[in-house]
Amino acid sequence: MKQIQTSILGQPYTLACREGEEATLQQAVSYLDEKMSVIRDAGKIKGTDRIAVIAALGIAADLLSTKQPEGPFAGMTIADLRDTLAAMDLVLDDALTPQENLF
Repeated sequence: MKQIQTSILGQPYTLACREGEEATLQQAVSYLDEKMSVIRDAGKIKGTDRIAVIAALGIAADLLSTKQPEGPFAGMTIADLRDTLAAMDLVLDDALTPQENLF
């Protein structure tokens, strides 16, 4: 296994991968960092964990839409998907707000 040093949203990470897969892993890191930066810079979502969840949902939706044309995201436009993710964000806000008061 090979280790690479990288950064996502300014946070350093040491990640492991197989020999020869360093470029692919670095591309994945760059893609994720870009997605998370866009969400963070929009200013509506606070907290790295929440930003990561929303980015992961968006990436998963992209993947599912390419793999399953008749799946749950079939027929959805990017705008529809964004609206759905925004609604999910509101649900997350409502669910996580009481936890913020605990700390």
